[in-house]
Amino acid sequence: MANKDRRRGQSQRKHAHRSLNRAVISGKQTEDERLLASPRAEPDFTHSDPWRVFRIMGEFVEGFDALAGLGQAVTIFGSARIREGDAMYAAAETTARLLGESGFTIITGGGPGIMEAGNHGARQAGAKSVGLNIELPFEQGVNAFVDIAIEFRYFFVRKMMFVKYAQAFVIFPGGFGTMDELFEALTLIQTGKVQDFPVILFGSAYWQGLIGWLRDTMLAGGKIAEADLNLLVLCDSPEEVRDLIVRSAREQRWRSEHEAAARAVTRQVLSEGESG
Repeated sequence: MANKDRRRGQSQRKHAHRSLNRAVISGKQTEDERLLASPRAEPDFTHSDPWRVFRIMGEFVEGFDALAGLGQAVTIFGSARIREGDAMYAAAETTARLLGESGFTIITGGGPGIMEAGNHGARQAGAKSVGLNIELPFEQGVNAFVDIAIEFRYFFVRKMMFVKYAQAFVIFPGGFGTMDELFEALTLIQTGKVQDFPVILFGSAYWQGLIGWLRDTMLAGGKIAEADLNLLVLCDSPEEVRDLIVRSAREQRWRSEHEAAARAVTRQVLSEGESG
């Protein structure tokens, strides 16, 4: 049944996600590329930054409207390059299933790899399965296990939705995009923008090199504090991830001590900078 769903989803991608692939089809730049490009003299108003504000506002409204009723949710990140049959695919699928059975909606980026595994696990649990996809300058689509799909033009709007509607991040092995989401979450916690928000790294063997570098280079050089490292939780089993997130949901101040310590150090550093 799963293979049938996957084949059907793959065969429908080109037609079902024409808006997601509008740049590829038209041969034009994506909206993110246009937004980040250096301004040209006397642009057409409909391609100017003030006009884009309306498109950006529209994406926020669409996202808020679609996701406001999700209830408790967990966002799962990880590499799009991992395929079914990989141990991490299976772990992500099981983690999402266990979380879904515990009453959590599963949110992913809606693509292949770990994202597909997360949505697949949610489908198995009968939980809501959300995919937040992004327009890219090459053809792609939403995986076959997404029930609620939202397509974004702008990365920063999509990133807002990942954080706003989740109670935790579970981060599987991944590349630049995964690191981007990881460090943005840590920054938001460190600066007090979000609270009571577990950030769980799955697969200690994969992450130990990064943790070692953070400790031996960033911490040793005074660029972060020990309290900042304590914002990260390493896990190696789906059951452990499930238990940690369920505990966090029940004891909403569970992570507050670690988060408060990181914020206190940040506040102290900034205060010293102002007084100096």
